[in-house]
Amino acid sequence: MGKSSLDILREKNFTEMQLDRILEMAWEDRTPFEAILFQFGIPEKDIIKLMRGNLKESSFKRWRKRVNSGVSTKHLKKRNGDITRFKCTRQKAISGNRISKR
Repeated sequence: MGKSSLDILREKNFTEMQLDRILEMAWEDRTPFEAILFQFGIPEKDIIKLMRGNLKESSFKRWRKRVNSGVSTKHLKKRNGDITRFKCTRQKAISGNRISKR
């Protein structure tokens, strides 16, 4: 049997703020799985387990459908070569896990 999302969290000793950021990055269409792997050391299969364990069932299904269907930006190999950033140019700096006010 594979690792649960709790096993992944215990193994990596993530803070609540780090977990929130991982989930936020995974939810964002423009952030590839490889960016999360680079920053937090979590492969795609474990990200899926974290999402399953931390989202409502309907939210998880919606996210999986988006990732599996048309969102080519979630995987670097499928991504347009013109995209060189992990985040949208309009995204404000993130401070204390809250998006800064304008």
